[in-house]
Amino acid sequence: MSGPLYIPVLPARQHATGAFGRLWPDVRAAIRPLWNLPPLPGAAPQTLTMAVGKYVDPVSAVSRHGGWIDAPFGEDAQIAALAEALSAYCEWGRLRPVTGPGRTGLQQMAAVETARRCRRGLGVRVRVPGEWDGRHREDVRGLLSRTGPEVPVDLLLDMGAVLDDRPDAGKEALRALDALMPLAVWRSAALLGGAFPRATAEMLEGGSCEGSRAEWRMWHEVRATGRAYAPLLRYGDYGVQPPSALGQDPAPGRKGGPPWSVLRYTTASSYLLFKTLTRGPDRIAVNRGAARRITRLPEFRGAGAGEGEAWLSDCANGPLSTGEGVGGPREWLRAGNLQHMMYVVRSLPGG
Repeated sequence: MSGPLYIPVLPARQHATGAFGRLWPDVRAAIRPLWNLPPLPGAAPQTLTMAVGKYVDPVSAVSRHGGWIDAPFGEDAQIAALAEALSAYCEWGRLRPVTGPGRTGLQQMAAVETARRCRRGLGVRVRVPGEWDGRHREDVRGLLSRTGPEVPVDLLLDMGAVLDDRPDAGKEALRALDALMPLAVWRSAALLGGAFPRATAEMLEGGSCEGSRAEWRMWHEVRATGRAYAPLLRYGDYGVQPPSALGQDPAPGRKGGPPWSVLRYTTASSYLLFKTLTRGPDRIAVNRGAARRITRLPEFRGAGAGEGEAWLSDCANGPLSTGEGVGGPREWLRAGNLQHMMYVVRSLPGG
């Protein structure tokens, strides 16, 4: 079994593609993202090709080493048009199609046919948002029988949100893996989960808050079991956003939003969030102060650790007389993902 070191589950949005494209080349080469098309509510099938291109063109451009492209929020009436639009990025680009149990038969067969044509393989995404449902085993077995042994398959076991209120997530992942691993000669297998907290104003009343990297603990728990597949199991997370962020409607033209956001930093065991302001007379001072709090952490890895840390250092040391370099929500997300993905790869065996 082979595969990349790290599989981040990312939205096909500008902040994520921008961050991925700015990673150091050796780090980017170790990553194969699972890209997710956002919901396109009510989009007519005849307009989907243009809508898909808006989001997936940038994804394809930064995916020189490959990855997967999924449309998990596609409406039933959109499935055929989505499959056709995405197939071009698999046949002429380096992305791989995705399907899994719980999808419609039409979506499954479209993904399988695309995988056969592009000859780069098929991602089988199995979601386990709670307890493992043993019926998924037979669903996956049936999908694999329709796929055929000539198509390489990658198992993407997606545990969804893995917060401290799911202490048995590792056990459920083991139940799923024990059931699924014998079904195929998987080219690769990855355990995915997201523990980044959804920040609220109440959580940030003191200016900062902290969340546990429970998905990182889950992966280590599974790796420590001694299962034959455990040393080969790849790690994946949702970057520096909660899993629910993938399903946010792009809502073109929407303005406004809360007057605050966050800067993010990843340590060995925690996600650290520091409050920023999106508007108001104190915006520059508060935001540079938030960046300084990060750069003064004992865990801060230094401006030379990557572009994420470099941006944070520049922001922290900038003058209060100008907002240049302070950024906004998109830049803060990009910097957060940059430092996070760089750190995860460097933390993994072989990184």
